[in-house]
Amino acid sequence: MISSLRGPVLVAAGTTLVLDVGGVGMLVHTTPALVLTSREGHELFVHTSLIVREDALTLFGFGTRDELEVFELLIGVTGVGPRSALGVLSAMSPSQIATAIAADDDAAFRKVSGIGPKTAKLITVSLAGKLVAPSSAETSAGSAAVPRGVADSVLAALTGLGWTERAAVEAVDEVMAEATPADAASVPAVLRLSLARLGPAQTAGRAR
Repeated sequence: MISSLRGPVLVAAGTTLVLDVGGVGMLVHTTPALVLTSREGHELFVHTSLIVREDALTLFGFGTRDELEVFELLIGVTGVGPRSALGVLSAMSPSQIATAIAADDDAAFRKVSGIGPKTAKLITVSLAGKLVAPSSAETSAGSAAVPRGVADSVLAALTGLGWTERAAVEAVDEVMAEATPADAASVPAVLRLSLARLGPAQTAGRAR
């Protein structure tokens, strides 16, 4: 079992990374947020899950242990494959997933591409009690400690996409001012909200 990888980033594109591990290029499927915050030539450490199928060995990688643990719980739910689980983690942070499950909020999962109503309900039922949702006090304390680091990561991703630093800073500052504590503590959430504010069409144009 390959539980983690460390090495220089050879390729960072879409939802995949290629890491140079001892001279071997290892292809890792991951979230868009991690790809956008990775830099080719820079060393990266990822927690990984190796999915074994008859016709393929596929690695899925994550920046935090929490993301990996949630991924492995999700793929244990009937109807949720590795790609769908990755889609959930691309749209929601581990704390947001835990909060939705604690609240039996299957609507949060129906918003994820590839997750239908039946599967969304199965996620909340199957994972009930397996994840601990952050308390309001923990959320407030965590959001006070991490927003600057979250904002810096999102700024790096946006400028890497081609946005000017000024436009990126304005968008991130506005998002951080309006975001819920849970969103403000999540790089994927802040990145998603910032891109929505900047506009996907403009982002694509500047990235070319």
